[in-house]
Amino acid sequence: MFNSVSEKVNAMKQFSETRWHDFKSDLAESNRWFRYVLISFGFYLLLAIIVGGYWSFEPNLFNVREAALREVGSNEQRMVTGVATTAALINVVDTLMNKPGGYLANDIAPPGAWLDNIPNWEYGVVIQVRDLTKAMREAFSRSQSQSTEDKDLALAEPHFNFDHNSWLLPATEKEYLDGVKYLRSYLQRLSDEQQTEAQFYSRADNIHYWLSTVETRLGSLSQRLSASVGQRRINTDLAGTMGAQQSTQIPKEREIKTGWFEIDDVFSEARGSAWALIHFLKAIEIDFADVLEKKNARVSLKQIIRELEGTQETVYSPMILNGSGFGVLANHSLVMANYISRANAAIIDLRDLLSRG
Repeated sequence: MFNSVSEKVNAMKQFSETRWHDFKSDLAESNRWFRYVLISFGFYLLLAIIVGGYWSFEPNLFNVREAALREVGSNEQRMVTGVATTAALINVVDTLMNKPGGYLANDIAPPGAWLDNIPNWEYGVVIQVRDLTKAMREAFSRSQSQSTEDKDLALAEPHFNFDHNSWLLPATEKEYLDGVKYLRSYLQRLSDEQQTEAQFYSRADNIHYWLSTVETRLGSLSQRLSASVGQRRINTDLAGTMGAQQSTQIPKEREIKTGWFEIDDVFSEARGSAWALIHFLKAIEIDFADVLEKKNARVSLKQIIRELEGTQETVYSPMILNGSGFGVLANHSLVMANYISRANAAIIDLRDLLSRG
């Protein structure tokens, strides 16, 4: 009887040892797969960081005249009034879509979804594209207020006003590229002597109209950039207007300060806006050459471009610094605000010059 019990105990012991070895083997196998998954994920993160760094580089400025010549097949005869401005608009959107990483503002997966500055840079470009397209549809292509708007520009503008963050159904890229398609159709008709329906009028009142929009955009950017250090501002909303009223009362003095997490966003948006504006103003200089010469305003336009080019200098710091006004650390937002404000002041002077007879 004792022998029988001993055999059963040994059998149970052997069974337990076998099961324990099997369990350890299974665990080692699963750990190996877990390590594979962990290594793969780490490699993906490393690759995403490298690619994200590459995608964070902003595109360089392109030559506006060469871009216009490419659009008309290098045919100088087709470089009529309006081609430079339309070609600049097309190539700015093309660059937005085809820069490293493509259009990133609507990405939902890394590394595009992790990036913050480039999507804000893209938004700044998009705002300027919308404003110029609107000006072309409402003013540049029309002889007078009661004239018919151009069919291609009427179709292009709504596409650029589409949500800039839409990932799908439809994607933002599709809408913007459709807008480019209509702009190219307008450009082809504009540069074709046989087709007289498409027109571009380089009048002083047209450039005055567009610059009024640019002025308000730059004014807003300048205020937001300057608010990086926080300011107590006096309410001047109704200053200089007798009997004017506003919907709700606000304090006579307010503390204005851009949130810490928004400082680099505003900075990047300002760089994007300035990048697009440089191209548009260079194109305006070509298409409105006669008007600017007669008003002796070409040098004023060149000074605006010079100020905006200062905003495109390389930022060597790995992050946007926000030092106090006269503190030890630099304040990149205030430097940017300085360039933007000076460009805006020059635009106000240019508008005043153009409005004179």
